[in-house]
Amino acid sequence: MCSPSKRREMDVMKLMMSDFNVQVENDNIQEFCVNFKGPKDSPYEGGVWKVHVELPEAYPYRSPSIGFVNRIFHPNVDEMAGSVCLDVINQTWSPMFDLINVFEVFLPQLLLYPNPTDPLNGEAAALLMREPEQYNKKVRDYVQRYALPENIDNVKTGGNDDSSSDGDGFSDEDSQNSLMDSDEDDDDGMVQNMDA
Repeated sequence: MCSPSKRREMDVMKLMMSDFNVQVENDNIQEFCVNFKGPKDSPYEGGVWKVHVELPEAYPYRSPSIGFVNRIFHPNVDEMAGSVCLDVINQTWSPMFDLINVFEVFLPQLLLYPNPTDPLNGEAAALLMREPEQYNKKVRDYVQRYALPENIDNVKTGGNDDSSSDGDGFSDEDSQNSLMDSDEDDDDGMVQNMDA
């Protein structure tokens, strides 16, 4: 059995040698970002998210901390903070798992099979349960706004000094324009519903 530090190094190297784009922060293998692609045949397909990973000193005996950096619309992901509600990471983690499992199995499964009964994003959970087609439409809209592959390099991780950014890698103006576009869509929907 190898020490936690050796296992940490091996798992990070294994992830770096896989098909995932891994960016280590400050030459510290305990904190890095991974570009994660939305699963095929899902409303997340075509999107790329920067996922921030922190490995505790006791990894693999304690689970990694993961969070989406750019925004994603999902019942089990806090839209603004990016934190993830996933039992296998938060409660049932085992040293048998590694980082490849997180990105090849756990996160794709989370996106393919959301759990609206245990939400971090109540709006997404309610929409998924009441109007699944509208939920899928909003997911695809978020992919277009926040997760296009050509924009992934512009997404900034938290803790930066760029005061014009709201944490999702976009300027306040971009976010405001997105909100205004969203409000216009909502207004159109309300007018249509009232006419029906």
